[in-house]
Amino acid sequence: MLRENRKFVPEVTSSLREDSLIITPGIIRNSSGIRIHNRRVKSFIFTTDVATITYSDADAILAVYPQTPHPAIIEAITVVSSQPVFAGVGGGSTGGMRSGNVAQFAEARGAMGVVVNSPTTVATIRLLDDLVDCPIVGTIVSHYDDIDNKLNAGVDILNVADGKDTAKLVKWIRARYPEVPIIATGGPTDESIQEVIDAGANAISWTPPTNAELFRAKMVKYRVEKRQTFMETHDGMTMNEYEDRNLEEH
Repeated sequence: MLRENRKFVPEVTSSLREDSLIITPGIIRNSSGIRIHNRRVKSFIFTTDVATITYSDADAILAVYPQTPHPAIIEAITVVSSQPVFAGVGGGSTGGMRSGNVAQFAEARGAMGVVVNSPTTVATIRLLDDLVDCPIVGTIVSHYDDIDNKLNAGVDILNVADGKDTAKLVKWIRARYPEVPIIATGGPTDESIQEVIDAGANAISWTPPTNAELFRAKMVKYRVEKRQTFMETHDGMTMNEYEDRNLEEH
């Protein structure tokens, strides 16, 4: 019987970083990934929070936000990120030469790619294709997006986001575009992520916990630790038991 050939992977971390690390779901590793400039990318973390970015283990940052793209935001993110950044540069209210200027700035700051939201016009995509060398990621939110013309205009990667129907849309796109790289939102569970991968997504966009959620978990931990410390120094009694005993003694 042949022994399974498994490579030993050494791991190096620190106590502070280990406690703060935001870990992407391991199931994302089941995806094929997208090779971009010879770097294989499987997990994209969807955030613009610089603390989350600093402590994330994702392969890349999907820095897209609802406000109009701004160079100051791109600069802040590229400064703190040790991973490749894909920066939002256009959408419903931002297009034309403004998108072009922001895209050139993002590329100059080291962004690996630029992202345009679904409403971005074909004309703006064509302009970006002329102005920057980095890949253009086009967000697709429904079957009604003009995928053909966007790809022809210069979109290199599709970013699929259709809520609970994302897997269905990915499957529909994959059947029509067998070789186009697809990033897709994976949803909140391992099952939903695997469903999107099985539908044909090459990489997964994952939304991390909010700072409020992370703080809430830490506060619960601190409360438990404080209670335990109190009991260890007060004969195993809780605060109420300790106070009740003192009242009885007096």
